[in-house]
Amino acid sequence: MYNSEVRGRLITGDKSLGQISREIIAPIHAKTPVWWYFAVLVGLIMFGIGGYSIFLTLTKGIGMWGVNNTVAWGWAIINFVWWIGIGHAGTAFSIFLLILRQKWRTAINRAAEAMTVVAVFCASLFPLMHMGRPWLFFYIFPYPNTRGPLWVNFNSPLFWDFVAISAYLLISASFWYFGMLPDFATIRDTAKSKIKKTVYGIFAFGWTGSSREWLRFEGLSFVLGGIAAVLVVSVHSIVSTDFAVSVEVGWHTTIFPPYFVVGAIFSGFAMVLTLVVIMRGLYKMNDFITDSHIDAVCRVLIFISLIMGTAYLTEIFMAWYSGSQYEIYMFFHNRLTGEYAFQFWAMFVSNAVIPQLFWFKGMRRRMWVVFVISIIINIGMWFERFNIVVTSLSRDYLPSTWASYSPTWVEIGFFVGTLGMFITGVLLFFRFVPMIAISELKSVAKFDKQRNENLKHNDHE
Repeated sequence: MYNSEVRGRLITGDKSLGQISREIIAPIHAKTPVWWYFAVLVGLIMFGIGGYSIFLTLTKGIGMWGVNNTVAWGWAIINFVWWIGIGHAGTAFSIFLLILRQKWRTAINRAAEAMTVVAVFCASLFPLMHMGRPWLFFYIFPYPNTRGPLWVNFNSPLFWDFVAISAYLLISASFWYFGMLPDFATIRDTAKSKIKKTVYGIFAFGWTGSSREWLRFEGLSFVLGGIAAVLVVSVHSIVSTDFAVSVEVGWHTTIFPPYFVVGAIFSGFAMVLTLVVIMRGLYKMNDFITDSHIDAVCRVLIFISLIMGTAYLTEIFMAWYSGSQYEIYMFFHNRLTGEYAFQFWAMFVSNAVIPQLFWFKGMRRRMWVVFVISIIINIGMWFERFNIVVTSLSRDYLPSTWASYSPTWVEIGFFVGTLGMFITGVLLFFRFVPMIAISELKSVAKFDKQRNENLKHNDHE
């Protein structure tokens, strides 16, 4: 349980419930700032670069990428796993912290859920393009067809990916959208423009705030949350089986499912930290996203960083302890040293060493330090996916098939395009949706107010 007496208050400024509503929806009613247009323009330019890269891939084929017969998985699969990992943060914040009764999540969960939806959309583009003929994507649907015995391979982890990610996107988007109904109604009721009233009224589904509606709203939240909690674990576990069920060196290991799930939450929490620091700075949300919130996320990252470091060391130890010459070569001569040593040590330092700076309270209180470390963590997690995908494929059992891999500008442009898509999606969220869940924040404000009154009463006695 979060102890505000020890860790600090979650809402500062002694705000009334009306003030909370007005201040959170103020950016929606206010004039759009100039920096927002500039940032959206940058995002759209990046998205345009990605669109052109996709066009070249569709018209000229996968040959425009740097993949080859040996390294058949390149940046496409690396970035797919990376984006899916980032997408895990929203559900982790909304479900796991809800189960653990962590009230500090209320100022952050809305941004995390929005980030999840956009990140999963970005991730879905990579396996789609990697198919080579994406217009035949419906072949992986399990439906009766007239193409004879041509059915999906239910034993293939790639099919499991499709089912798990589709379900995760549907549940995450539903959980995010239905959670905003009360806030959309608040914007509808406070808007002065008829157009805005109409648009937000449609999105609010006629919400009136009656007891019956709140009862059904909370019931739906628990149902969707229960389903999403299972999907958080299953989705990245299934993604890990793409690797673990193979016989490739460095992949065929039982540590992959928990290793992937923890890594996904790690990168997701880091990206959430990046977003909330930006929200706090640009929209002056210091009273709602306090130092206590940042401190709590940093403490979680310390814990997960220790798990990641332990996982890296466990992989190295098991490679040595196994006595397998192939595993020993992969870890000690291909990752720790050798052609891909830089990527390995960038991963290890970024994920297992640098986050330990959060042990110091002074580091957790400096927003620029928190922002930089959160970016470094996600860079490190990208290098982790690079290490897993490329190093094992480039040096397999047969030296005659060994090959190096480097991405082409088309692959890089594709990744830049998804970054632009993510930036644009997040900026649209900042502009048109309440960045913080108003109804949930009010419950925290009521709790803090009652607690302060009890403390004053006890002091008086």
